[in-house]
Amino acid sequence: MMQPKPKSRLPAIRTVMMPKDTNSYGSIFGGVITSMIDLAAAVEAERQAPRRFVTVAMDKIEFHRPVHVGQFVTLWAETVRIGRTSLTVRVEVLARDRGGPEDKHVTSAEVTMVAVDSAGSPQPIGQATDPA
Repeated sequence: MMQPKPKSRLPAIRTVMMPKDTNSYGSIFGGVITSMIDLAAAVEAERQAPRRFVTVAMDKIEFHRPVHVGQFVTLWAETVRIGRTSLTVRVEVLARDRGGPEDKHVTSAEVTMVAVDSAGSPQPIGQATDPA
């Protein structure tokens, strides 16, 4: 099993939530946040190894608070396990009001990504794959 690359703590994604992502209650759709978790995991997987990765599993996502239009949302990603063809990334989602003093925990998830070739077959993470 490979060891994750050491890193300084940097966000995988940081964005401002916009009206197009809201539901009829005025908060951001959970599916939008889930999609961002998937993207953040892909950013971290690529940082670990320049391969084509696909998502194969995402653990339980439990929302602890809503996210609203105009809030800054930051997704922190950290590799917690690297196997032969897969890796697991923990993603934490935080939201902050504009001008607000602190980020507040929204949700977190562990995402399992598998390295694949252009045909979708699993590939060892330590081996170059077809970039197309």
